[in-house]
Amino acid sequence: MSRRDATPVPPPPGGVLWSLAGDIRMLLTLPAALTLQVAHPAVGAGVDEYSVFRTGPWGRGERSLRSLQLWVYGGERAAEEGRRLRELHKTIQGTDATGRRYHALTPAYYAWVHATGYPVFAHAQQYIGRPFTDAQHRKMYAEWLQVGRILGINDRDMPATIEEFWPYYRKVLADEIRTNPVVEDLVATDRPVPAPDRGPLLLRLLLRALWPVLLPPFARFRRFVTIGFLPPDAREAIGLDWTDEQERKLRRFGRVVRAVVPVLPERLRYLPLAREARAEFRRSAHF
Repeated sequence: MSRRDATPVPPPPGGVLWSLAGDIRMLLTLPAALTLQVAHPAVGAGVDEYSVFRTGPWGRGERSLRSLQLWVYGGERAAEEGRRLRELHKTIQGTDATGRRYHALTPAYYAWVHATGYPVFAHAQQYIGRPFTDAQHRKMYAEWLQVGRILGINDRDMPATIEEFWPYYRKVLADEIRTNPVVEDLVATDRPVPAPDRGPLLLRLLLRALWPVLLPPFARFRRFVTIGFLPPDAREAIGLDWTDEQERKLRRFGRVVRAVVPVLPERLRYLPLAREARAEFRRSAHF
């Protein structure tokens, strides 16, 4: 059976993504990855027109997070999730701000959405984890390509190596990436955001009552980590300012995160699907 005909499989246990994707620190990087995705005019137009990120951000975030976890920890469910996502995106099409027609599954646009995860996650590791070695960079990129196959991205539509990735990435930054209304909403501190509507009822009621007080610091923190965890060249391409003082604050924040998260018990450190997959892998290793 050829690679093209074979069912794609998730990255292996023990790989870079196996440790990274389910760690709660990954949650801090997702706003930056999303911002870099939607800074592409075609992607931003699709999200602007079809997404509920403004009216239902918590549900959308929960669904996106579960999907990402399935790509890495879902086993046989990973390919099924990839097929579901492609089906979901079949009807997303329109005209972007440049006047260009777009379709969500146009290979260049669909691949860019996936590609953004690698530079954002790798950049954030310098602050909230351990910077990757050259070998880890290569391993993570190879695993990211593997995840791309789960999503239905053809090998020809993604750079095959890190050496090929960076020229591709810089070209998209130079030719396509810019701010737009979706980017502005994602980094704004003065836009309405609904109170969280997930979790136990008592917690939801408490958050709803306190949300007018909690929203301003939450919005400032969201902007801080969104811009902070964007690679500097991506910030520049989008037109987002970042000061030396903010950089120092991010490094101090990162030191706290690096000190606290690794000593947490696994039930607190890893997201549910990751915990289940890791426990199942340990059980199978004993047989």
